[in-house]
Amino acid sequence: MLLAEITQQTSQISQQASEVLIQFVYLIASILFILSLKWMSHPATARRAIWAAEIAIVLSIIAVMLGKNIENYRWIMIALVLGSIIGVPLGWVKMTAVPQRTALSHAFGALCVTLVGTAEYYMAAPDISPFKMTVLCAEVILGSLTFTGSLMAAGKLQEILPQRPITYKNQNIYNLGALALSLIIAVILIMKPGWIYLFPLIVLIPLAFGVMLIIPIGGADMPTVISLLNSYAGCSAAAMGFVVNSKLLIIAGALDGSSGLILSIIMCKAMNRSFTNVLFGAFGQVQPAAAASTEVRNYRSATAEEAAQILGVAQKVVIVPGYGMAVAQAQHKVRELFDILSKRGIDVKFAIHPVAGRMPGHMNVLLAEANIPYDHLVEMEDVNGDFPQTDVALIIGANDVTNPAARTDKSSPIYGMPILDVDKARTVMVIKRSMNPGFAGIDNPLYYLNKTLMLFGDAKGFVGNIVSELGANGTGH
Repeated sequence: MLLAEITQQTSQISQQASEVLIQFVYLIASILFILSLKWMSHPATARRAIWAAEIAIVLSIIAVMLGKNIENYRWIMIALVLGSIIGVPLGWVKMTAVPQRTALSHAFGALCVTLVGTAEYYMAAPDISPFKMTVLCAEVILGSLTFTGSLMAAGKLQEILPQRPITYKNQNIYNLGALALSLIIAVILIMKPGWIYLFPLIVLIPLAFGVMLIIPIGGADMPTVISLLNSYAGCSAAAMGFVVNSKLLIIAGALDGSSGLILSIIMCKAMNRSFTNVLFGAFGQVQPAAAASTEVRNYRSATAEEAAQILGVAQKVVIVPGYGMAVAQAQHKVRELFDILSKRGIDVKFAIHPVAGRMPGHMNVLLAEANIPYDHLVEMEDVNGDFPQTDVALIIGANDVTNPAARTDKSSPIYGMPILDVDKARTVMVIKRSMNPGFAGIDNPLYYLNKTLMLFGDAKGFVGNIVSELGANGTGH
């Protein structure tokens, strides 16, 4: 009898110690997630941030595996193996594919949240408290619309789907109607959780809503859309944390959701537009009047040799990278250009617009990959005052963020959007494949100024030719 009591007490102490250890591991993982987000705010600590997040995820998996609720490890191990088989190849993508890769990550995470929420509902119904049913509905609705919305965003970025907005009559009415219907059904389920036949609707309707929400949005708004989908995914994960009683999920999801929302606000501010305009404005359709005007306006073009001559005698050069640089994978050639100009004593800076590229920080990532010193990357607010003293502004595939129509043309869809003031430089050179408008579908009057030279061709090849000319011609003359 005494031996049995001792064995029971020992078992209880062992279980308590195990629970304390698990909670301690969760605490360490939570701290690492918070520190990771903080360290991501600066390139010098970004690599440390990635390591911290990876360690936190590994600790989280270990803590879950040690939990007393695990009855069979077989399916968990199968899921880990399958996830690794799928995830490792997806990690090896070109830098130009990072935006769509990010969108796919949001889609997978959101699908996971939706499936877990669905399983939790059917296991617990109808004995679900109003609070749990509320967060469960939020989890499933956000997860479902984020899943299909992220797939649509990835499709647009990969050019599987049309990058221009796909619009239809009364689209906003249908979109808002679908969302409202989902919320009404959610309220009914909160009051009547036993009405199981209604639950599939708050999965299926948001799935359709995710498609309808993203297809009318143009490629020019993808940076904001991606950060907003990131916020949705984080919020759905936080809601799942309440459903499965995981403090770590609540913390990680809240961090993800809030940071994504803040980044979306920054993106909208950078474009001087509201969330409603981004989500329901069908921004990015080609403007017929602007497109027609290019037929009668003249522009000047130049060769790589002429561009090299101008750059070779400059004292101050500002390079403006855009998505064209990413598509051409020209960042390493741009680094060579930076090196050769810097060796000549020329002051070279890179002007970074917050929404250049297809995801937040896209240009920073590309230039960092080419090992361009970060102190030469200057944000829009700080670099705009330098353009009047700049000899050459070299634009590499950045269309809409350099368009002066944002300041002068009230009829332009981008009117009021803060831009890089490249038109104030003494000479402007634009590397571009053709005179076609950018992702916003708007013609750029910058290209027709007397001070502007159009450099037609692939960015990587053209910059490489400039570098060759500067190397072969010691003075650039």
